[in-house]
Amino acid sequence: MPELSRRRRLLVLAICCTSLLMVSLDNTILNVALPSMRRDLHTTVPGLQWTIDAYTLVLASLLMLAGSTADRLGRKRVFQAGLVLFTAGSVLCSLAPGLGWLVVFRMVQAVGGSMLNPVAMSIITNTFTDPRERARAIGVWGGVVGISMAAGPVIGGALVETTGWRAIFWINLPVGLAALAMTARYVPESRAPRPRRPDPVGQVLMIVLLGSLTYGIIEGSAAGWGSPLILGCFAAAGCALAGLVAYERRRDEPLIEPRLFRSAPFSGATVVAVCAFAALGGFLFLNTLYLQDVRGLSALDAGLYMLPMALMCLVFAPLSGRLVGARGPRLPLVLAGTAMTASGVLVAASGTGTSAGSSDLLLFSAYVLFGIGFGLVNAPITNTAVSGLPRARAGVAAAVASTSRQVGSSLGVAVIGAAVAAGMRETGWWIVTGCGAAVLVVGTITTGRWAARTAERAAARTGLPSEQSRIPVSP
Repeated sequence: MPELSRRRRLLVLAICCTSLLMVSLDNTILNVALPSMRRDLHTTVPGLQWTIDAYTLVLASLLMLAGSTADRLGRKRVFQAGLVLFTAGSVLCSLAPGLGWLVVFRMVQAVGGSMLNPVAMSIITNTFTDPRERARAIGVWGGVVGISMAAGPVIGGALVETTGWRAIFWINLPVGLAALAMTARYVPESRAPRPRRPDPVGQVLMIVLLGSLTYGIIEGSAAGWGSPLILGCFAAAGCALAGLVAYERRRDEPLIEPRLFRSAPFSGATVVAVCAFAALGGFLFLNTLYLQDVRGLSALDAGLYMLPMALMCLVFAPLSGRLVGARGPRLPLVLAGTAMTASGVLVAASGTGTSAGSSDLLLFSAYVLFGIGFGLVNAPITNTAVSGLPRARAGVAAAVASTSRQVGSSLGVAVIGAAVAAGMRETGWWIVTGCGAAVLVVGTITTGRWAARTAERAAARTGLPSEQSRIPVSP
């Protein structure tokens, strides 16, 4: 990719952030609309889970394929294809006649979404070559999540109240068309000098692993945890995981490169991503049902209640990018884990999950803390992932980080939704608390000075240049 002027680089960043805004806005709006969708489509809590997890599962399964395909065929070309599919899928979702069709059309959206976020991050990584400038750009990227969290619940609540839940998908049409036009004009094409070959066997094993595991968790309450169907799902997931590890270790260019996980910082970043997004997915799913079903708020009022969380995420995401560029990932990860854990403790210990009498001040404090924590966690995860591989493999690096996020979100909704379906709403809040604590512990352990030395030793064992396994550490 040729060196671009500062103005052109910022324009590329804005275009890539537009795609993230569209995808993130779709998810936050959908959460607010869940109770309305349940009434209109006459579905259950597991049905609501599938409207979310059908998307995240397909997304998580295809992110690695999309990243390597973009490195091979051209990042701009794949990015444009993703915009077309995501926008078309949104229109189809707005026309869905029932729950089954909605789930199918959400999967179409996910195919397009898999071509957007990791490819956009790859474009950003290859556009901003200076490490500090790249960390700040990633901070802006993370701030877009805050914008979507701030705007999504309010916009979604207003649309649901005035037009109905189908309107939440219409908003993607103008945004998608605008992003498509801007991409065609301003984003330069780029490819990896030596792209990876496709790995169809690894791709199938990943789909079986994620699909069977999530299906077993979501349907376990209804079918019975000891039923042959559910036990078979968990057995299939275990076999797929074992087969994936064994098969990928023998390939020269695997879908997921096992040797990269010998680096403590890289593995830690993956675990932190899963835990942080499991907390977010579960928090949003549980919270919107609590506010509208337990406290009796309207969709718009529920969106306004969550506004403090979204604003804190908006403020602290860019700050996190600057902290990573200046101090490394340890400080923002420690602060993020502490804030998310404290937020979960506040709502769990107070009995918010079962009682409508909790004070607004307590909820406000919990939302603020969770927003701060989630705002801080995104930049160190992404920066660690893209710093763990060379620029030529940026698509794969970004896809690893994005896959971890979607896996976490899917599992969070599945596990906490299963708790809600079983009548253990308060248990869901303790699961969120545990995820926040895991972010704190794993983030602290894997970003210390010893972790950098571990990365050096891992680099020597794997044959990767040492800078490919090292991440910035705080002084």
